[in-house]
Amino acid sequence: MSEPLHFITTDADRSQTEPLRDDIRLLGGLLGDVVREHEGERVFGLVEDARVRAFGVRRQEVDRGSFGDTLTGLGTRDALHVIRAFSHFALLANIAEDLHRERRRASHVAAGEQAPDGSLAATYRKLAGASIDGDLAAERLAGASVVPVITAHPTETRRRTVFEAQSHIKSLMRERERMTLDQLEDAENLRQIKLWILTLWQTALIRLSKITITDEIDAGLRWYDAAFFDVMPQINAGLRTAFDELYPGKGIGEEPMLRAGSWIGGDRDGNPNVTGEVVDYATRRASETAVGHYLDELAQLEKSLSMSVRMSPTSDDLLALAKRGANAGDARDDEPYRQALAWVRARLSVTFEAFFSEAHAKAMTLDATAPAYETPEELLADLDIVDASLRSTGDNLIADDRLATLREAVRTFGFHLYGLDMRQNSETHEATIAELFAWAGVHDDYASLDEDARVELLTAELASNRPLAGPSASFSETTEKELAITAAAAHAVRTFGEQAVPNYVISMCTSVSDMLETAVLLKEAGLLTVDGGRPVCSVNIVPLFETIEDLQVSATTLRAALDVPAYRALVDGKRGLQEIMLGYSDSNKDGGYMAANWALYRAELDLVEVAEDADIRLRLFHGRGGTVGRGGGPSYEAILAQPPGAVRGSLRLTEQGEIIAAKYAEPKLATRNLEALVSATLESSLLDVEGLEPDEVEAAYTAMDEIAALAREAYGDLVHRTDGFVEYFKTSTPVAEIGELNIGSRPSSRKATNSIDDLRAIPWVMSWSLCRVMLPGWYGTGAALERWIGDDEKRLEQLRGYAERWPFFQTVISNMAQVMAKSDLGLAAEYAELVEDAELRERVFGQIRDEHARTLAMYEKITGHDDLLWDNAALKRSVFNRFPYLEPLNHLQVELLRRYRAGDDDPQLKRGILLTMNGLATALRNSG
Repeated sequence: MSEPLHFITTDADRSQTEPLRDDIRLLGGLLGDVVREHEGERVFGLVEDARVRAFGVRRQEVDRGSFGDTLTGLGTRDALHVIRAFSHFALLANIAEDLHRERRRASHVAAGEQAPDGSLAATYRKLAGASIDGDLAAERLAGASVVPVITAHPTETRRRTVFEAQSHIKSLMRERERMTLDQLEDAENLRQIKLWILTLWQTALIRLSKITITDEIDAGLRWYDAAFFDVMPQINAGLRTAFDELYPGKGIGEEPMLRAGSWIGGDRDGNPNVTGEVVDYATRRASETAVGHYLDELAQLEKSLSMSVRMSPTSDDLLALAKRGANAGDARDDEPYRQALAWVRARLSVTFEAFFSEAHAKAMTLDATAPAYETPEELLADLDIVDASLRSTGDNLIADDRLATLREAVRTFGFHLYGLDMRQNSETHEATIAELFAWAGVHDDYASLDEDARVELLTAELASNRPLAGPSASFSETTEKELAITAAAAHAVRTFGEQAVPNYVISMCTSVSDMLETAVLLKEAGLLTVDGGRPVCSVNIVPLFETIEDLQVSATTLRAALDVPAYRALVDGKRGLQEIMLGYSDSNKDGGYMAANWALYRAELDLVEVAEDADIRLRLFHGRGGTVGRGGGPSYEAILAQPPGAVRGSLRLTEQGEIIAAKYAEPKLATRNLEALVSATLESSLLDVEGLEPDEVEAAYTAMDEIAALAREAYGDLVHRTDGFVEYFKTSTPVAEIGELNIGSRPSSRKATNSIDDLRAIPWVMSWSLCRVMLPGWYGTGAALERWIGDDEKRLEQLRGYAERWPFFQTVISNMAQVMAKSDLGLAAEYAELVEDAELRERVFGQIRDEHARTLAMYEKITGHDDLLWDNAALKRSVFNRFPYLEPLNHLQVELLRRYRAGDDDPQLKRGILLTMNGLATALRNSG
């Protein structure tokens, strides 16, 4: 029989999901019709039999082993049909689930319930009830900034065509929900849904060629038209209005709080495909998208603002602006708003052509002498004239519509659209600086110097504007490439503004010299200048602390850097702002789930202390992935779980892989998820969310120190100290085949080795997700908790208290439970059979199986629940309805891997393996 579900579904749960199941049945039925009509009755019978049996396995009415045997006997071509069908079933189930979530939210609103936690309405209610002093609020929210940073990590397997088809299906399903359709309308609606399902069925789900970085850049820009252009400006405008009401006269929110960031095209750590040309492309396409959007909006405004001076007066400033846009004999002489907007569009058209040496489709040049806008503030000033004129005549309703959104968009996105982060590892910086210093005669062997000597040498370089390399300089290919990249970044800053490239992240940062090396490279590019002997830089230097050891010494490294006058001058020049990036992925791969989470928490506490002692503003940048093993999980709860003082109005975090589509594919989704980020940031900054009493803190931290150490030891015993573990991992998971799935430009390993340390966190996590072990999200926790508690009831009660009151512990335990609810060791055992060495297989999988059971037992002991999803009804619904579609995909992936590794060279076999990865990633929704 199958492994039992680790959560409990009741009749009430099932009744609440009946509309969801109705939608799944409708969509699944239409898919079945498409399969029958285009592949024939025999194939339809195979798919339908697999579907019925898969649901029987979930209900424990069908033996999993016998079900797997029926799939094992399929030929490759038939297996491909089944894989494609279940991949599409999963994709359509996602649509139904998203619609059901909307339906549930709408029902709560209709019932008059209060806005839920994670919404800005709920946060405003809490802030109003807290009676916070306005001066204190202004102090804590000075420079407030919330930035989701879109990254190109390759767990998003869907193509743009698939997204578009999903969007059409979702719109048609909403039409069925909102409207009462007559018989003909209903038939046409179903025909249209079936049409898009047919389009999906006949569209290749995987690419034939590997995706390029420029493909990733273009794909990352899709979210702006999809949602960000509408949603981010609206949230920023709403924040400003709310702050004016809550804290009048304090000026909070005058600058947009919510902005956009990206790593796509600037992150070259381990990605040799990033070049100066790629940086240029990324920044240019971003600006092109922003300015193009403004031109489109201006064209629409010009059409709609048809008010005549014969019907409505206008301001003198508006008339003056209109005069510039008027032509002799203009038929619109009495329509000054149209004339004014024509002038604005003409200037912006010239700006577009100056930036990109080509005209935009919505360009308008009425006057060859129309000057380009030098800054987005100049554009905003002209739009403000239009806005003020409308308001002066009581036309606020018009001013608050499209024009307001455009004005706020210019404030939010400027001419740069997003801030492109640069990232490179410290080893590359060291080698580059060594070459530069040798060429310039500063030092022949920089790499041989100790830390103090390096700091002294680097500091001296930051005292003058002297370049190290002249026009005749000749360097290695790597150094030439690094210099070309920073030169491209400098060009973007000069062209599109300082916010085009606002941050430089240093991977594997371990020392002060790592930070100063970056400063010297920025100076060489002209991004850092020396004024009166003090260095000034437009770019934030951001050390990234990734391993547990680096996290443990992060505060010491920061304190030492701030003690260097040249570096302190750089921080002071940024109004005392120092950003630190915290790496979740590598710390987890290094020490396991519990140890990594606690190392991050401890590092934040230490960094906050350094910031307070040095009187600087600390902004933390969280490198979160989609899965819990890479820092994922619900964003609202995760932010509230940060230690006191770690969130002071500012937060940046990466958004990766398939999580981006799940959060930002359309305005409703984007609004809910962006509000969650802002809400949690405000509450963490202004409210007491620690949860522990003052006299509990020391004991809690001591307990977690001990538990984390035990968890790291248990994790290390398996991953780092078990003979043959790497072989087991490579054989029992599809890690070797993941690199062949054409979904990302980045290599799967930093170096060509077999070391777990050199493997990127994404294939590490994705591999364990696909084989349903989910190891990075829980392993080691059960052993640590069991050993720490022992037979001591007081210790057990202590942890039970933390699970009830301490947001950090609550979140760690809840996220772990969510991961374990998605694990299935029955399926994992099938993957383990791919390991031919029976002794190795049993030894490693036995440890995994025992720790899984131990962790489940400890979860029940501490929370009092044997239902892993007792506190997450939405995920429970999702898992219950979705997971039967994973069953055939997992069985077939194992079978096709077995054939492929045995030497079967049928090209369709490899395609089938890649399709199972695609389908499982779609169904899991956060696979990496």
